[in-house]
Order: sequence, then structure tokens, then C-alpha cells
Amino acid sequence: MSNIVEIVRKLADREAKRSEADIQAGIRDLLLQASLDLDDEDLDVKLEAQLGDLRRIDVEIGSVVIEVKKDLRKGKVLADAIKQLSGYVEVRTQQTGQNYIGILSDGLEWRCFHLKPSKEFVEVSKHLVNSSSPDADKLIAWLDGVLATKQGVIPTPEEINNKLGVESSSYAINHATLLSLYEENKHLPTVQMKRLLWAKLLTTALGSQFTDSDELFVEHTLLVNVSEIIAHAVLGLNVNDLSPASLLSGSQFETSGIYGVVESDFFDWVIEVDEGDIFIRSLARKISRFNWGEVSYDIMKVLYESIIDQELRKQLGEYYTPDWLAEVIVEKTIKDPLNKRVLDPSCGSGTFLFHAVKNLLKKAEQEKLSISESLAILAKNVIGFDIHPVAVTLARVTYLLAIGRDNLMNPARGEINIPVYLADSMQWRQKQYDLWSKDQVVIETNSEGQLFASELRFPHELLQNSHNFDELVKDLADKATQANQGKTTSSLTGIFRRLAIAEKFHEMLTNTFIVMCELHKSGRDHIWGYYVRNLVRPAWLGLPQNRVDILIGNPPWLSYRHMPKDMQDSFKEMSEERSLWHGAKNATHQDLSALFVAKSIETYLDDGGKFAFVMPNSVTDREYFGGFREGNYYTGKGATTYVEFEESWDLRRLRPHFFPRGASVIFGKRSQKSVKMPLITEYWTGRIKEPKASWSVVKKLLKFTKEEIKISSDSDISPYHSRFSQGATIVPKVLLSVVEKVSSPLGLASGRKLVKSQRSAYEKRPWINIPDLEGTIESEFIRPLYTGASILPFRCQEPELAIIPWNGKALMDGESELINMYPNLCNWWRKAEAIWNEYRTSDRLTLLERINYHKGLSQQFPIPRERVLYAKSGMHICSAILSNRQAIVDSKLYWATTESKEESYYLCAILNAEITTLETRPLMSYGKDERDVCKHVWQLKIPKFSPESDLHLEISKIGKALEKEVANLELRDVYFANVRQDVRKHIRSSSKGKELEKLVKELLLKGFSGD
Repeated sequence: MSNIVEIVRKLADREAKRSEADIQAGIRDLLLQASLDLDDEDLDVKLEAQLGDLRRIDVEIGSVVIEVKKDLRKGKVLADAIKQLSGYVEVRTQQTGQNYIGILSDGLEWRCFHLKPSKEFVEVSKHLVNSSSPDADKLIAWLDGVLATKQGVIPTPEEINNKLGVESSSYAINHATLLSLYEENKHLPTVQMKRLLWAKLLTTALGSQFTDSDELFVEHTLLVNVSEIIAHAVLGLNVNDLSPASLLSGSQFETSGIYGVVESDFFDWVIEVDEGDIFIRSLARKISRFNWGEVSYDIMKVLYESIIDQELRKQLGEYYTPDWLAEVIVEKTIKDPLNKRVLDPSCGSGTFLFHAVKNLLKKAEQEKLSISESLAILAKNVIGFDIHPVAVTLARVTYLLAIGRDNLMNPARGEINIPVYLADSMQWRQKQYDLWSKDQVVIETNSEGQLFASELRFPHELLQNSHNFDELVKDLADKATQANQGKTTSSLTGIFRRLAIAEKFHEMLTNTFIVMCELHKSGRDHIWGYYVRNLVRPAWLGLPQNRVDILIGNPPWLSYRHMPKDMQDSFKEMSEERSLWHGAKNATHQDLSALFVAKSIETYLDDGGKFAFVMPNSVTDREYFGGFREGNYYTGKGATTYVEFEESWDLRRLRPHFFPRGASVIFGKRSQKSVKMPLITEYWTGRIKEPKASWSVVKKLLKFTKEEIKISSDSDISPYHSRFSQGATIVPKVLLSVVEKVSSPLGLASGRKLVKSQRSAYEKRPWINIPDLEGTIESEFIRPLYTGASILPFRCQEPELAIIPWNGKALMDGESELINMYPNLCNWWRKAEAIWNEYRTSDRLTLLERINYHKGLSQQFPIPRERVLYAKSGMHICSAILSNRQAIVDSKLYWATTESKEESYYLCAILNAEITTLETRPLMSYGKDERDVCKHVWQLKIPKFSPESDLHLEISKIGKALEKEVANLELRDVYFANVRQDVRKHIRSSSKGKELEKLVKELLLKGFSGD
């Protein structure tokens, strides 16, 4: 390794005396000595490879061309080299029919380029070597992603992320190539239809959090294509030998007697467009590097989290269950896997299915069942639904991985069916839970006015035999692609006879077939077989004779406020019927989880059947989930579903958090009577060092205690909840926050100050790249700005400065006539507005509307004599009293006025007490730790200050004393969070601080009864 480090060091030394030939030789040595599975015999590593037209490629490896220059910084070297490399890549692509990639390097700077179908040559990834401290491992990892030559890679989470994840050079190339293909072909009818149906399902699954974008559709296509190739590799198939059409259609699985893993879906458009097959072959080569033989966890979840950016997953509300948690829930709930049928109605990537499959096969082996018996029972007993088309593909491959290569390759295994379906478990579009119209299954195929409206209809009775129904739909779809005009009717006779379809259904099925033929003519037929077979599955499983014995999983936590309007209406109607609706006032707090579980129980769970679900913690202790905890849900037509709840698990004390909100696990069974959710829960406490560890490892790190649940109600809200307001959003800082500059010896006119932009390490793009603004401003418009970093417990620090266009009566923007009276402000503000208009992500808000969002700025005027402040976030609640009638409060602070100085001290003391933070933490939003205080603190029973209360007066008195103590402390010149720690340490050790804790604890215990 030391030799490789030395090679990288020399390559990165631009100042050394060297020629291009020296750099070429160094790159060759690096490629052959690094762990890239390259050597002179196995791979053709060529120097100065001739193109045939007197041009020579510097280095060529497989389908990668490397162009070398001495120094890419000088003159036009970079631009000329890109043009030269583009020509090489284009020629090689034409000569070989493969997707070639170009690398441009001077040893320190490494750039990767992709040639789009439009012949545009674009940079997709870049790596810079630190010349003073070169990191050879990072460069080799970058090269490995581009070259994809290392073989036999074990698919650990780290390797999946490094070689396929969104930060890898491999992903950058794959994504750029696929995006180019989509942009060239998105006008095609078949691509449009698949995109439309994809968007329709995800809107149902994710609500307004879902944004129908090209970027997301391409990311999902890439993820599914990768997953389907992995599915073939799991079987031991050489994916490099299979055709792209075979890889994405699943024909190889059907030949092998394995059904339901890979089929034509929303994402196989790739093989229907020019050069799509080349892309799939390239992708298959990269997937074949891994050894997919043995996987002991939900690798597809890891793949999903590696490819889909974390911020996007957060925006979509997609958080999958840790393996260890799914494992222990399966262990507790499924005691007799060979005789109990299990459904996960929102299976996601298949984590619960993975452990349910493993659990059943382990039991089957203990009972010495044959492999064919085991797999036949498995297909009947472990079932998954999800409405997310990407999740369904991942879950199917996860199911296959759980079965394991040895079982899949066993010649005695017989046929295998993977029972994971694209299914709307909630059946939003159906009244109650009927899919039928007059005993018919009706599938609409219109595309919202863009194409003709039509329906696919199937007799309800045919769903009794699910295998035959699947065969029927598949055969009709296949026939439609082959049918000639005028010969459609007679061609169905063979299908009717083979599947024993009763004559009374022939006419309906023939009409459906004619619609399929019309869809084929318009280029929209390829998806409907897949769509129909999957979407009717919930209706089939909802039939009384098909219901399951166990429901398990993690239901969607989609918030009511993020549901589309039609979904909100359905949600409210179904929730009201089941006594789950807690009024419009609480609508924003409610989410889909409780209704989803109640409806899943009533639709799919047999009498006496058990359930176990991971739920938001609020289900167990918030008043607005009280109807759910009752355990009786009216289902219409005089029927009621009854549930007997058992003790829950409370997971909010686990660290680090694995969901954005506190989580719990609820248990129970469907019954003939209701039993309320017990008010005793098992609290789990501990820090999980390795989130992907097994339950046997994790449980040793945890403590389990039984405690009483405290139900929080609306009446618990403190009267101070409505009195505190969030400050103004004074961003971007480069335009609004300033520092004073020393003026020239000539000085400035009276009432003016010379200022420039104040910068921050936390600025984001594009603002971080904007040059400083500098100029003279009228003094009255430069105001003190208190931010979260400006306050300590009981003490305000020096504020920042900000330009605020308030003239004493109104806020002014660049178009206001009033601002012309202040030429310096006018000049600055109009310049700031121009920059804002150029770089803002949306034209929805002007600069003034941005800083006065929700009236966060204007409501501060006229500025009161005194305000109580507390920080919006932090590990501890921090509060101080502000007495500055010029100062503006930033959005990182909340503020309120009080009726007296005593009330100010009272509030400040309560907020700074450690007991207040401890009681508020369970109510906060989750991140790495609970930090978002916001208004959650006012869910505590903090009564309004009363001068008649001795307790209130004593707290106020101590608050005043502590303010004086903290004012006299000598503070270190360090980061504000460290100074806060110093102040809290002093308070904690002081007699006044200890007394405060006792008094505030007494106050919170008394609550409003102590008013």
C-alpha cells in the first residue's frame, strides 16, 4: 500500500518536473497495483492506443478512455482536452456499440465524462486529490466506481453504498446515462403511460410530499433495474449472458419455475428505447461484480437508502424498519409459521417479509419438511402488499434473498411463487372495501383527458382462483400485443378452454380484450397485465375465506396535511365512521397509521387473528388517538370490528433515533369484544451502536422497564402556547446580515454607517458563492438582530446586525416610493432584490415577503419594552429576557411580551429549569437527538403567572436572582453552545438552581390545578 500512496503523491504533485508520458506511466502503475483486479494479461491496459485516424488515446481500459494532461489549470488546456476526449469517446462508442466513459486527469484532478445520445459531452463526477495529504483509498474508490473491474465483492452495506450509492462515481455515470435516455424518449406513448401510472400510485402512497419529477422517475427506474438484475444474480445466473429484455421481463424466472419476482412494469421502458439495451448490459456488468450468494439481512433496503438521497427520503416520509426490530416482532408474533398465514399490508422493501420467510424456513427444517413442501407453504403463508411500485420490486427480491440460493438451486424445490403485490391496501377509490361494480372488477385506463377513456372489466367470480386469474390476465395482455385487426374474438377460444372460463363470462372478457388491443395500438398496453393482476389482490384477500391469521408491519405515517384533497376527504369520512376523527382542530396532528391499521384489521384479518405494528408514539399517549385505543371500529351496515389490545412497546428512549418521530409497537388481536389499549407500556432504553446488527446483539444493549402511560390531552396546553411567536426569517445572510467596516479617514456623513455582508459557515448554495455586498446605509435601518446563538440561560449576548427596511410605519421594498427618500438603503435593497430574484429557487416570494414570512417581522413592530425569548432548538431549553426596543428577533427564537417584570422572571426561570427540558423531550421532533423545542414546551401544564400564587412568586424571585448571578459570570470566548454548558453547570451547582428545580417540578405536578 505504501507504494500506491507514493504513486498517488507523485501524480498529485503538479509542481514537479514531469512530462505527460510520466503521468501516463504513473496512472498505469496505479491502475495495475491498486485493488482493482487489473493486470497485464486479464485486461487490455494500453498506452497511446491508436484510433486509426492518427489520433492516439493515452490510456484505455475496457470501455473507459483516459486522457492525460500535465496541468489542467493552465490556459485553454481544460477546454481543449474536453473537446479532444469527447472525440475519442464518440469514436469508440460508434466502433464498439458500447457506452464509453471518458476520464480527464493531470494526476491531481480527475474528471469523469458521459456522452449523451444528443452528442453533448457532460461531466458527471469529479475527484480532487489533496496534494499535501493524498488519500489513495478515496482515489481508488472513485476509480473503482468508474471502471467497475473488481470482482467477487461481498455485498455488505458499506460496499453497496461505496460502489452503487448516490455518492459513488458509478452512480453518477449510471444516473447521467439513464437521465439522457429518458430525456430523449419521454415523448413516446409507452413511456408517458408508465410515468403517468407511476405518478398516480405514488400520489396515493405519499400525498403532497410526492413531486412528479423526471429526476425521481429516473432514480426509481435505476433502482428497480438494479434490483431486477440482482434478482437474477441471486439465482446464480450470469447476468452478463442474459439479454436486457430477459433481465427486465423475468422470462428467465418463468423458465426456471419461479413466478412473481420480475415482470414487465413501470420501469422497463428502458429496453423499449434506442440504446437502452446498451445501458442495461453496462449495469449488469457492474452488478455481476458482487457475490450475491448469501445475504443475512434486507440488502434491498440498504440499496434503496444508498441510491435515493437522504433528504429526498425524508421529504417523502420514507423510513424503513431496522432489521433487528422486525426480527424481534416476527419472533414475538409468529409462533406457528407453518400453520399461520401472515400479511404485511405495507411491506416497503420487505424487511418484515425477510424475517418472516427466514422464520418459516427455519421451522420447516426443524420439522424435516421437504424443500418443495416448505416453499409451497411459504407462498401461501407469507404475503406482502405495497402501493409503492419501487418498494414492491425491492420486496420481491428481498423475499428471494430470504429463501436463499441453496433452496432456489435445489432441483427438488418445485415451482415457487413470490406473493408480493403492488396493491392499494386502503382501496381509496372504492366505497367501503368493495372493488366491484355489479360483481365486476373495474380497472380504469383513462389518462386524465390526454388519451381515450376506457375500462378493463373482469368477473368477480374468477378471483376465487388467484393462479388462474393471473394466467388469464397475462394471456390476454400477451395476446393483445400479437393480435391482428379483425381476428381478436376467435383468438380467445383457446384461453377460455384451457382455463375453463364459463361461457357467461366470454362476452365481458372479449370486450376487455378489445380494449387491451386498442391500448396496444396506442402504445400503452405493456403495463396493464401487471397493473390488473396486482391491484385486484387486496379484494381477493379481503374475501372471508382468504383472510390471514396475522398482520404485521410498519404502516404509512402519512400526515393529514400532506394528503391530496380527495384523500383528505376519504380519510375524514372513513375516520369519522370508525370514531377515529378527533376534529378539524387536530387534523394536522393526525396521520394515516391508525386508520390504515383499523382498516387492515377489518379487511384482511380473520377472527382471532393477531397483529403487530410499528406506530408513531402518539398512538399510545395522545388524546387525538383515543378513538383508536378504544378498539371498536364501526365498518358500516351495522358491522363493527372489535380489537383486544395488549401491552405496547415504547421505543422513544432508544438512541440514535431510527425514525423522524417517536415510535412504539402495538399488539393485539381481532375479537368479539373490545379491550382498550393498556395504560402500561414497556419502555426500551439504550444506545444501539450498530443499527444493522441482529436482535441477539441489540437486546444486550437495552434495558426494559414497565411504566404507566400518561395520556396528553388538548386541555393540557399552556395558555402561553398562543402568546409566543416565532421571530423573522432574516435570510439570505449575505443580503441582510452585516458587520460595520472602518470608514476612511474622511469619515461618513452623520447618520450613516459603512457596512459589508456578514458571512456564516452554515450558508448554503447558491448564497455561499455570492460575493459580499458593501456600502453605506442610513443608521436607522441597521438594527440589532438576536439569533439563537445570541442568548444564554438568563443572559443575552451581543447581537448581530441586520438591515431592516422599516421606516417607523411600514416595511418598504424596492418598488416602494417611500424607499427613494433613503438613497443608501434604496441602493442596497434594490441590489439585494436583484440577487434574490436571480438565485431564489421559486418566484413565489419577493425578498421582503421572505423576511416577513407569516408576518414574522412586521408583528414585532412597534417593538415592546421587554420580551421573554427562548431558543427554537437545542439540547436544553434556553431562555433570556430582552430589554432592547431597537432589536429584531430572528426565527431561531420565540418571543412573547409579559404583563409584568415578575411574569418575565417566572417564565424565564421555568424555561431554563432542567426538569422542563426533560419533560419536553418526549414531545419534540426527532433528529440525532431531540432538539426542536418549538412550541412543544407549552404542551406541559405551565399555568399563567398569578401574583396571588406564592409558588409563582418564589419561582419569579429565583429567576431574578439567577439572572443577576449569570450576568456577573466571566464567560469563555468559545462557541456559544459551550458557553451555555458553562452557565448551566453554574446554575446546576448553585443553591438557587437546585431550589429552582424543586419548585418547577412542584409546579408541573400541580399543573393547572395549582392556579
